[in-house]
Amino acid sequence: MQELEFSTFYNSLWGIVGLVVWTFSFYHFFKKPELLLPSGMMKKTGGVKRSLVWIVGSLGWLLVAYSLTQPRVPQGFAKNKIEVNDIFFVVDVSRSMLADDFKPNRLEVAKDKIADFVGLRPTDRIGLIIFSERAFTLLPLSTDLKLIKQMVGEIDVGGMLGSGTNIGDALGLAVARGAQSLAKSKVIILLTDGVSNVGFLTPIQAAEEAMKQGIKVYTIGIGGRGDARIPYGKNIFGRQRYQPIPGGSIDFKTLQAIADKTKGKSFEAQDEKALAEVLSEIEKLEKSEINASARVIYKELYLMFLIPGVVLILLASFLRKYYLREGGV
Repeated sequence: MQELEFSTFYNSLWGIVGLVVWTFSFYHFFKKPELLLPSGMMKKTGGVKRSLVWIVGSLGWLLVAYSLTQPRVPQGFAKNKIEVNDIFFVVDVSRSMLADDFKPNRLEVAKDKIADFVGLRPTDRIGLIIFSERAFTLLPLSTDLKLIKQMVGEIDVGGMLGSGTNIGDALGLAVARGAQSLAKSKVIILLTDGVSNVGFLTPIQAAEEAMKQGIKVYTIGIGGRGDARIPYGKNIFGRQRYQPIPGGSIDFKTLQAIADKTKGKSFEAQDEKALAEVLSEIEKLEKSEINASARVIYKELYLMFLIPGVVLILLASFLRKYYLREGGV
């Protein structure tokens, strides 16, 4: 039987912190019911109900904490010499990525071409970071091709990441993740269609840190130079409405500066064919070898615990707000 391993234990502390905050906020609320609940509400929020909701939320946080240890199972050793890199894709998911100058839109074409790229790199560790106003690690570095492609397919516009374009912090997050890697070759592929307009780090500051860490950054500006449209709700007849956006809004000067500082290369992709050619060129540029005896292939298991954990946390929050009639988490 294959032995379960853990990549790190320190990250699980964030899940424990979440559990502590959940427990404190949950029971702190019910200490003073006469101040916080309408009269007659206490019967509706009896001890058994409160305990069940707390257990659901606590179980969710424990699962999240466990997933953050990155449990994995070794699948064996790679054979002979293999070409390997640690590669982070940093993908813009701001609303402009829904522009229809690519069919069906920029983001869907980007996802398709990234999946093709991943299929050509079976021995690399690949991670995913998405960003708009805020940046988020969608997938830590992984060698699980099936998982990587699945998570690429999950990339979408919107969510809780805001509405700006934060290239600096997104690039900085990828650099911080890459700095933890022991790989000889570390690469970031930044894909955006806009101008950085929010964030703590500027893109150049993040690029300077990448240079210090020996991380090469390839930048891709995606989008046509003509005007385009993005979906904007529906009219009273149920038909899709569109909002025009101007073309030529990509900050190529900054993208070139990032690439120059990190000994990478900057590209422009005005259509689907151009994007495919850009990623193909990057794929050919980034080749390095290590001995097979030094590399273990793992099957990553963290999503088996992370997804149920998040679902339970959301369920507990919903029950707390509506079932116990509290005003939210």
